[in-house]
Amino acid sequence: MTQPDWMRDAAKAARTLQATTAGMAGAGHSVYVILLHNPARRDPWGVYVGQTSRDPDWRFDQHKSGYKASSAARRFGVRLLPELFEHLNPMRQWEALDLEAALADAFRAVGISWVEGGH
Repeated sequence: MTQPDWMRDAAKAARTLQATTAGMAGAGHSVYVILLHNPARRDPWGVYVGQTSRDPDWRFDQHKSGYKASSAARRFGVRLLPELFEHLNPMRQWEALDLEAALADAFRAVGISWVEGGH
């Protein structure tokens, strides 16, 4: 399976963001990004952006098993993309919510046409 063409641009966009509450007391939340692949779509590659109080690996496993899962992440999730989010984690809950939306917006801005989550 080849990587999507936009991966380098997505990494640059993600690096423009930072968490101001990283390392502070109460910094127990994380954002995460899941690579999506659906060969039936015209543009088959996309991302799901979420936030969690759990470890992102654990949350990915929950998505894949169907627990509190986005349909796209459960059905089309391939793997986590830690290069797009590890530099941000952990952070306070309010900031995780803000950065979840900011990451999704940044990915759309660099041309990723299929972006799920980020609410």
